[in-house]
Order: sequence, then structure tokens, then C-alpha cells
Amino acid sequence: MEISAKGRLEVRITAADVGKRVSVRRLAESSLPEEKFTDTVGVLTSWDDGVLLITRRDGESVRIAESALVAGKVVPPAPARRRGPAASYRELARAASRAWRPLESEWLGEWELRAAAGFTRRANSVLPLGDPGMPLDEALSAVRRWYGERGLPAYVQTATGAEGTQERLCAELERRGWVREVSAQVWTGALAPVADRAEGTDVLLSREADEGWLSRYGRKGVGEVALKVLGGGSPRPGEAGSGGGPSVWFATVPGAGAPAAIGRCVVDGRWASFAAVEVDPALRRRGLATTVLAALARRALEEGASAAWLQVEDDNAGARALYAGLGFAAHHAYHHHRQPAAPGDGQ
Repeated sequence: MEISAKGRLEVRITAADVGKRVSVRRLAESSLPEEKFTDTVGVLTSWDDGVLLITRRDGESVRIAESALVAGKVVPPAPARRRGPAASYRELARAASRAWRPLESEWLGEWELRAAAGFTRRANSVLPLGDPGMPLDEALSAVRRWYGERGLPAYVQTATGAEGTQERLCAELERRGWVREVSAQVWTGALAPVADRAEGTDVLLSREADEGWLSRYGRKGVGEVALKVLGGGSPRPGEAGSGGGPSVWFATVPGAGAPAAIGRCVVDGRWASFAAVEVDPALRRRGLATTVLAALARRALEEGASAAWLQVEDDNAGARALYAGLGFAAHHAYHHHRQPAAPGDGQ
């Protein structure tokens, strides 16, 4: 916190600092003497009518009365990760979109509108990568119309917690009544250490998700649309990867009846993405997930990738422990905001 020459805490932020990362100390609401102050670090997303709104790394917004401030200062952007591959949010967001492609997409300025008949939020949400080319309210109205024409609810995918992420957009959506339904994290790590973890000789790799693979896949009722998304969606010109698009692989560890374990990998330039890692519940804690990841990592290295990313749900403690043990660490959080129930974008 900022301390004056006289040793006093000072508030050295103003409404002009909206959009910057700040650290503030405020009087705690608790009456306990040991909890006199509360510290908050995040992006100052608004300062209106005597109330500050700070969006933290995890996407949660904190409202603070100006009268409760004890100290505050502008701080540098979220520090770069100390290990693993360096990557900007924009680079990872584009790689993630290519790895889980919709059947249909359209650009609204620098917002990509994506649809796949409702199969997963990732393939049926707006990916904002910059300016939509119009005021936010107009853009949100256009988004709702576009998804409404397809019989789908409108979702906007946002990110927080890294340089170049969208804390202000998160706050603006929530102010307009858009509800955050799902949050997860994108983790990154080096590929070679994963490839070295296990032999993976019993892992079968295929370009297609066969019936056995699908029988182990956690999502039920997989139809034609889901198969297209899993297989790579519709090709789009100008994308990185072999043959003009990402390279998709499905891994299977054979089992008695259904596979013992499965996984999916998409190789796209220097990046490999891991997803759909599923293990027979009766065979967990035997290293099968690591075996699958190692086999996919080796194939990705052969195709020229050097780094990997994956998505982890906030409440999946087992997956987080597995990936941390393989050298992965959180890069940023992402969220899906659903349109307000009432018309008019919540206004």
C-alpha cells in the first residue's frame, strides 16, 4: 500500500485510473479486531457514485465504498508466469477457439460469433478479441439477435487474470444483467516433460473418435454435430497447422468392454491442447491419465509442437493436482456470461 512520507497510508488512485490494475485496502465489514482491514487486488473496472468496482483475477467483482478506502495505488499488470511457455491471452484464446471449432461462425468487428447447435458453451458463445466496431449495447443486441435466429441463448466468453484480459467487459456485462454461469482456468506447460512421463505403449491413436472412444466420453447423447466439433469443426482458411488447419488426435487405452481411458489432442503450430481425458472410475489412480497425455504429447512433439495448454474446471481438484504434477500452471481464467432473461440486454 502507498505510505506517505509521514508514515500514513494514502489513497493514490482516482476515477481516472479505471482500467488499471490496483491494490486497495479498506475497512473490513467484520467487527472482529483482528480483521480490521481487507485488501483487494484487481482491475478497477468502474468508479461511480462513490462506489469502486474491482474485478479480481478469478473474475469475481468486489464493490467498495469510497468512504471505506484506507489506502490504494496502481500496481503493475499481473506478473508474467515464472515457468512454462510464455503466451499472450490473445494467442491462447485463438488457439483454444481453433481447437474446439463451431460449425458456423461470423465476425462482428473483432468479436467472433460461434454456433454449433448448442453443443458446449465453448462452441456456442461469442469470443471477444477486441473492439466489436460499435457501442457495447448495440453489439450485445446484435449478439442476441444472431443467436436468437438460431434458437440458442446468447453467451459471451470472457477472460480475467492476465495481461490483456477483459475485466472491464466482465463488469459491463454483469452491470447489464448478464449472468456468469461457468468459470474455468486455462493452464499452460512445456510439452516435452509430459512426453517423458510414461511409455504409453498401450495407447492407440486415431484421427477419428470411434464407438469405443465415444462410449467412455463423459458427454452423453453425442450426435452428428458433436462429432463434427470433436473432429475439428468446419475448416476455416488461413489457420495454422498441417494442411491448413489443426491436427486432431484421439487416444484410447483398451479395456474390458469400454476403453480404460481416452483423451483428445489438437496440434496447432507450437501449441498442443489436451481435452476429454477420461478414465474408467474403477481404474483411477493407476497413472492411466498420465499415460494418455504422454502418448498424445509425443505425437504432438513429432508434429512440431513445443507447448501445451488445457482447460480445468475450478472445482476439479483431482485434475488440477494431476496437471500441476506435470508442470502446468494457471495462465488465466475464463467465464461464460448468459444473456439476461428479460429483453433489452438487462437495461
